[in-house]
Amino acid sequence: MIISTLRSFGGPEVLDLAEVPAPVPAPHEIVISVRAAGVNRADVLQREGHYPPPPGAPEWPGLEVAGEVAAVGEAVSRWQEGDAVCALLAGGGYAQGVAVHEDLVLPMPSGLTWEEGGGIVEAACTVWSTLQAADARAGETLLVEGGSGGVGHLAIQIARAHGMRVLATARGPERAARCADLGATGVDHSAGDVVDRVRDAGGADVILDVLGAAALADHLSMLRPDGRLAVIGLQRGARGELDLGRLLSLRARVIGTTLRARPHEQKAAIIRAVERDVWPHVPDAVRPVIHAAYPLAEASEAHRALEGGDVFGKVVLTPPG
Repeated sequence: MIISTLRSFGGPEVLDLAEVPAPVPAPHEIVISVRAAGVNRADVLQREGHYPPPPGAPEWPGLEVAGEVAAVGEAVSRWQEGDAVCALLAGGGYAQGVAVHEDLVLPMPSGLTWEEGGGIVEAACTVWSTLQAADARAGETLLVEGGSGGVGHLAIQIARAHGMRVLATARGPERAARCADLGATGVDHSAGDVVDRVRDAGGADVILDVLGAAALADHLSMLRPDGRLAVIGLQRGARGELDLGRLLSLRARVIGTTLRARPHEQKAAIIRAVERDVWPHVPDAVRPVIHAAYPLAEASEAHRALEGGDVFGKVVLTPPG
């Protein structure tokens, strides 16, 4: 089986093809013949040596795939060989095949391409679990920081499908306009005055924050009373000052959440919630935007594209058949 793995930690050039034995399913696992694998910023952090895979996960990157069931473990009841599925992984998606516990598998939504199926699961699980943790409700306003990103562009659609009003920041008027096409009020953060524009728009009940420390003060100033700041990324730092007086006066909450390192039971519960609450909206109201698909042999180019800052939506890899 061909995989794309890391020769060492470093830049995109450390990604290279290798051959390993094909996976064999444990009793509660299925093996998926991968048609498409999503590329995520977590993969970049892993490549740089900042985000090691959990114990027991493959050493090569990849947190989500879509493909066909190639083999099933003896205790698997739901899935059969030939089923079209997509799955959430702890790692190992940059490959021709992957073994995954049946609890972390979803049916491939009808109407999606393989590339779209390979780029939806990780973001959908991240968004829906975060909105649940923040007690987000229909009629409230969600601010999505990075609305053009792999998580952000799906957050716009998922929140809109569940009756939320959405504001979304993006770099440049064109990307902000594309966020608007997805259902958000686009805010071009390169024009400055984001705080004033969000406050003029009424502020946010929930903020989906990929920025982290350096944006704490701004985010607190954009929250409405009883607002919730949900931190899912640290693009602008991991340590910062928080105005507790402001937090108290707003009766606000700061929530931190990740997906990859959660216990199996929590991930399985998230998968069930996504199938119940998000999948019915796919593809009519929720559909991933695929910026580009690269062959598995060009994983380094996919990483360069993601780090270049011009990607709107998702980048995926397509292993050889």
